[in-house]
Amino acid sequence: MTTEIYRDAWGIPHVRAGSARELARAQGRVTALDRAWQLEVERHRSQGTSASFLGTSALPWDVFARRARLDDTARRCFAALERRDPETADWVRAYVDGVNDGLAEGARRSPEFAGTGLAPGRWHPWTPLGVWLGTHILFAGFPAKLWREQVARHLGPDAVALFAADGPGSSGSNGWLVSGERTVTGQAVIAGDPHRFIEDPGVYQQIRLACPEFDVVGLAVPGVPGIAHFGHTGTVAWAITNAMADYQDLYRERLRRTGAGIEALGPDGTWGRAVRHTETVEVAGETPVEIEVIETERGPVIAGGPEGLDGADPYWGDPADSYGGDPADTYSAVPAIPAIPTALALRYPPRVTEDLGFSALLPLLRARVVADVDRALDGWAEPVNVVQAADTEGGLLHRVAGRVPVRAVANRTRLVPAWVPGHEWTGWHETPRAGLTDGIAVMANQRGPATPLGTEFAPPHRADRIRALLDERRTWSAADMPAIHTDTHLGSAAPLLDHLAALDDLTPEAARLRDRLLAWNRRMDADSADAAVFATVRGAVVRRLAAHPAFAALTEAPAYPEVLLPWLALVPRVGFALEHLLSAEELYGIDRPATVRAALEEVAAARPTGTWADTHRLAPWRALPEEPYAAPASPYSPSREPGLSGDHDCVLCTSAVPGLTDLAARGPAARYVWDLARREDSRWVVPFGACGVPGSPHHRDQLPLWLGGELAPVVTDWDRLERDTDV
Repeated sequence: MTTEIYRDAWGIPHVRAGSARELARAQGRVTALDRAWQLEVERHRSQGTSASFLGTSALPWDVFARRARLDDTARRCFAALERRDPETADWVRAYVDGVNDGLAEGARRSPEFAGTGLAPGRWHPWTPLGVWLGTHILFAGFPAKLWREQVARHLGPDAVALFAADGPGSSGSNGWLVSGERTVTGQAVIAGDPHRFIEDPGVYQQIRLACPEFDVVGLAVPGVPGIAHFGHTGTVAWAITNAMADYQDLYRERLRRTGAGIEALGPDGTWGRAVRHTETVEVAGETPVEIEVIETERGPVIAGGPEGLDGADPYWGDPADSYGGDPADTYSAVPAIPAIPTALALRYPPRVTEDLGFSALLPLLRARVVADVDRALDGWAEPVNVVQAADTEGGLLHRVAGRVPVRAVANRTRLVPAWVPGHEWTGWHETPRAGLTDGIAVMANQRGPATPLGTEFAPPHRADRIRALLDERRTWSAADMPAIHTDTHLGSAAPLLDHLAALDDLTPEAARLRDRLLAWNRRMDADSADAAVFATVRGAVVRRLAAHPAFAALTEAPAYPEVLLPWLALVPRVGFALEHLLSAEELYGIDRPATVRAALEEVAAARPTGTWADTHRLAPWRALPEEPYAAPASPYSPSREPGLSGDHDCVLCTSAVPGLTDLAARGPAARYVWDLARREDSRWVVPFGACGVPGSPHHRDQLPLWLGGELAPVVTDWDRLERDTDV
């Protein structure tokens, strides 16, 4: 059987080959043709070499990637994959061969290469593992531990819970499973949308992969073979949400230089040799930067060194090197002792196990029933996900998949001292399972089956709203699901509105504005002027709270690496935790009614006009922020991104950062509906299009669908597809 590549009306590739290996090569080639620039950016990011053509803006990431040893971890994981699972390793090699086969041609189609002077490079067998690791290394939000440390030090341990929220930089998703007893067809429906930073080109690639063994449609990660997160084989379908588990640790390390190199103080009280070398990071148009790469027995040192953290907070503990509390305790009340320079080491599972879970990818493609998906996911590593699956035989699955270490509670919540016993990893947690309630399972990053594995979870608003909408009727169809995807009710509005309702003695303008907001339907619709006013008042409250002297100590972040600083920014933290801060019994002496009153009067005096979409606009990430490559005739060009409905706590989660910006950098990176009755009745959409080449007809042709809450059909009839003559 010859390899064939077809495309549907949206340019989505449908790949057919005689074997799984040939199919992987064809997937790599078609991805290189459609996404050459994206692939090369991700390869360089995983290697820590992106500043060589993107300039100084990419330097902080490159330094982090090198110090965290992402590329070296990918190499080790691939070498281990060859030993443990040679079939999958060979399959990955075939994908890489396809990428290398198509990369030069794809680069000729992509103007970014000429614009930056970048020549397409060559992929190594471990590069897909590096891309996967680089994409997900921040998914567990380990930098939040730095924030909790700051809050506990300056405001006390009890303050940590006040700021607990789905913080900046974290990710999420909506997902729901409706069993056959609740559908019009008698077969299950799975639907949802992964929330990530919106990227152009998109982080998900719609694709179909078919060979004699399997025929799967789904959302692939460009640069990685197979279909990992969202797929439909015809008889079984699966989808994931972020479990919000905590599986990465930050250790404070005490390091010293010796004549032989660098040593680290271990939990047994002895100094052990640390691995150390230097690397040079090339920066376009600038002098190269030399960095020191250090690794202790805990993991790579991502910040600081033997001399400390360049002004960052010192170790919060006892100068005699005792912990200042039981390792099982979340926080200790011992004050800071300013005399112990420390560095920070990151411990993450693939670095420890040399396993990124790629052995699950082929079994997922070969799955026929839920039990097959379940077995495949027993080998999943990271990110840790909640998985929902269903098959045509009535099988259902709702479980956590991934690797979470067993260790002290303190490890999961804060920085812990490497030189104190009790913070070692001692095994791996069993992954929890859950059932359905009245034929429905909902997961939207709230506390659920993964609760024993995590520390902070998303507020329950999205999950509660999805459940409430599904309970409004007994039976559902696949065609009904977009109405849930696009629901704009803002459940987190209540605390601020309650404060507004309690105000009196307002100026006439402020009173009218208050009454207007109390009559508002609490929907963050793009064309809503009331939603715009609410967001303006909310932003003013956030800024006033953040500026209060009670929080002054949190305004200056320590000298941690730049890529970690978004987790330490005070205004976003206040914005995402606003309902906690407004609802708490007491807030460090802050007069919250006076704060809300002042914010309302401020907005009323400004006489706001306009709608939510005027300021709540899409702000996707691009490797080149100034992108001169859009087709001039396109109604949606990079310089003219559209306004959006939704907000952070809506099911339509298009996240602004209250108090800082109404622009939405995060949102649904895809939407999907998997119908188990008829796969051809399934639907999907991505924010922009199937092709990453600027000016291509399929570069941004799905954006109007995405904006309008519509989905493109999943085509399964090969006769309705057009043969791709370029491959």
